[in-house]
Amino acid sequence: MAYTINKTDGSVVTTITDGTVDNTTSVQLFGKSFSGFGEGLNENLVKLLENAASTSAPTAPLRGELWFDTSTSQLKVYDGSVFKPTGAAKSQASAPTSPSAGDLWHDSDDDQLFVYTGSAFQLVGPVFTAGQTLSGWKIETLGSSGGNKVVSSMYAGNTRVCILSKETFTPSVTQTGFASIKAGLTLNSTLGAVFEGTNTQAATIDVSGTTNTSSTLIAGGNFLRTDAADTTTGALTVDTDSGIIVGDAQELTVTVASNNVTVAQTSQDKDLKFTVNDGGVTKTPLTLTGADGGIDMTGDLTITGNLIISGEFEKSGSNINVIDDAFLKLNTGNSEVDAGLIVETSDTDDARLFYDVSANNWVAGENQTYSQVITLSDAVVDGNATKSAVLKTTAAGLVTVTNVSLAAVGSAIATSDTSSVSVPTIGQVATFGNLWGGSAKFVQTGDPSDSDGANGDFWFKYEA
Repeated sequence: MAYTINKTDGSVVTTITDGTVDNTTSVQLFGKSFSGFGEGLNENLVKLLENAASTSAPTAPLRGELWFDTSTSQLKVYDGSVFKPTGAAKSQASAPTSPSAGDLWHDSDDDQLFVYTGSAFQLVGPVFTAGQTLSGWKIETLGSSGGNKVVSSMYAGNTRVCILSKETFTPSVTQTGFASIKAGLTLNSTLGAVFEGTNTQAATIDVSGTTNTSSTLIAGGNFLRTDAADTTTGALTVDTDSGIIVGDAQELTVTVASNNVTVAQTSQDKDLKFTVNDGGVTKTPLTLTGADGGIDMTGDLTITGNLIISGEFEKSGSNINVIDDAFLKLNTGNSEVDAGLIVETSDTDDARLFYDVSANNWVAGENQTYSQVITLSDAVVDGNATKSAVLKTTAAGLVTVTNVSLAAVGSAIATSDTSSVSVPTIGQVATFGNLWGGSAKFVQTGDPSDSDGANGDFWFKYEA
């Protein structure tokens, strides 16, 4: 009687007639009364034990059948169309061929585990190869006085570069390069490790160093501070017309408008002072006074160019002004008017020495009464021809006048003095005449008569 062989799901595999053997599957199926079934049955059991180990897949597999591929040393299962690895990790130097999704491969060279995604092997871990040694993040537990702390350590080439922690603590067991661990990221102090790259914000900056690593990487100590006095060896440029503001009340400003620079003291009625160190003593040669808007100067003032004053010039004090220039020029640029010096007195119009442009001469006086200042060119040698003029002698020492009146008689004429050039007065002449008899002396244009004079008198006749 024939056998009908069914699968687990009830479907028919084959029907075996009596006395025959069926090779529809990978194992032999025997019919009733088959004389050589013992050997075949034992071979079937051996195939099941070794999962049909061979370099070639079974020729008539059933879905779910196992086959150990001796060429790859891999156990595979038939999925109804092809044999696929069962999912056990394959440890070898190169990636397995014909993998299925979910297959694991242990890279024996790099000591890393991969999983097949259906299109490629994806690294599971570790992220570093055996040659690279421990590199990447590692979760660790560190002891402290406050209990164990779970941290994440970053390694590179088996060296811990930094520790990521949620809190600040001090490890109870010494950690090389990590005397204290801060909340956040703490770098290994023995490596001189730094953060390098672009950062949009930082809470603090290390200003202990001034050595730049490049033209674009500047040490923190080279930045100017705003919370303390600081120094720069480079030029400081304020590239805005708003300028510079100095003082806790912003008293001093330097601003620019239309390329005009304004230095301002903004506090009401306060001064802007300029000081110097004179031999160790601080002096203030220039002060711009806020109370009156004036300028106070102390010390000598040297002007190389011209001094132009549009208002009045006032000088206080009794010191004598010394001017090195040969001339002092007045009234420059004005229409021709009287100009000169005024000396202040208690009179109505003070004392003045000025040039009278209408008379073309110098005049002087006080209390609004002035007279000409005589020069040598104004004097004359002939006082008879030019009345009311100042006299001067000729080159020969002569002067001509209409009459001369002397206030005193003078000394008596001495007969022995023949070198005197003094002009005698009438009194001297009369006195001299008295020496000749004591009588009166006469000066007439005519001859004397018998009745003129007395004995001993002199009679001088001169032509009319």
